[in-house]
Amino acid sequence: MVFLNGKMLPIEEANISVLDRGFLLGDGVYEVIPAYGGKLFRLQQHLQRLQNSLDAIRISNPYTGAEWEQILNDLIAQDSSLDQSVYLQVTRGAAAKRDHAFPDKVTPTVFAMCNPIPAVAETLLQQGIAAVCLDDIRWQRCDIKAITLLANAMLRQQAHDEGAAEAILISAGYALEGAASNLFIVDAGKIITPPKSSHLLPGVTRDLVLELAAQHQLQHVEQAIPKQQLEQADEIWMTSSTKEILPVTTLDQRPVGDGKPGPTWKKMIEYFSLYKQQLRTGQH
Repeated sequence: MVFLNGKMLPIEEANISVLDRGFLLGDGVYEVIPAYGGKLFRLQQHLQRLQNSLDAIRISNPYTGAEWEQILNDLIAQDSSLDQSVYLQVTRGAAAKRDHAFPDKVTPTVFAMCNPIPAVAETLLQQGIAAVCLDDIRWQRCDIKAITLLANAMLRQQAHDEGAAEAILISAGYALEGAASNLFIVDAGKIITPPKSSHLLPGVTRDLVLELAAQHQLQHVEQAIPKQQLEQADEIWMTSSTKEILPVTTLDQRPVGDGKPGPTWKKMIEYFSLYKQQLRTGQH
């Protein structure tokens, strides 16, 4: 069952107009929210990011926070025993004709579904992943979580073609984020992530990592990461809602540090796992 425009229905019956601007123009935004043991992960932060994205592209939010919460809880209630990923999308809707200008009096299209989150393979946690550095070819408003993801998909596919799991995007000599993840490095014991800007997505998991670092007295800072510093980092991590915190142990076919997940990452994944456990029991 999925949610579409106010109704829960089988996915086979979920249809939209071919004139929907999300379909024709990529005119919409989305969110991905994990749920652990039937508990939505940092729901208010995700809904605030959704609101920010909607405001940026001038779509009125079709639901209140309480209404969103009810919709998403109804979806995950289909099997709350599983860890799930909830995908929600809001497009500007279907207009009478295809036109780049925003139409008047159009009703947004709202879609949401959930899928099981597969457990991160133990081999990835023990061995880490490979990443490559690629030039950032995306647009200049990466802080909007827009459904127009062709550039991201092309970059991720190029990384895949080169035998890597993720692309780390470089612009003007600085590392920004992954094609579908945020970036952290550890340099001389300090956790570093690029500051929020229009050049990268303000990740919810990213923010939690910074909160956990502060809570456990780990040195951390938000500052720009030159490519040279990235290449010389002791540790590199990628974070996202569904992949959580993954260590990068190979960058451009060269080992990161000693080529194994580092000690600071091991501490952080322990803190993150504890946070998830507490979420399952209603402590967050």
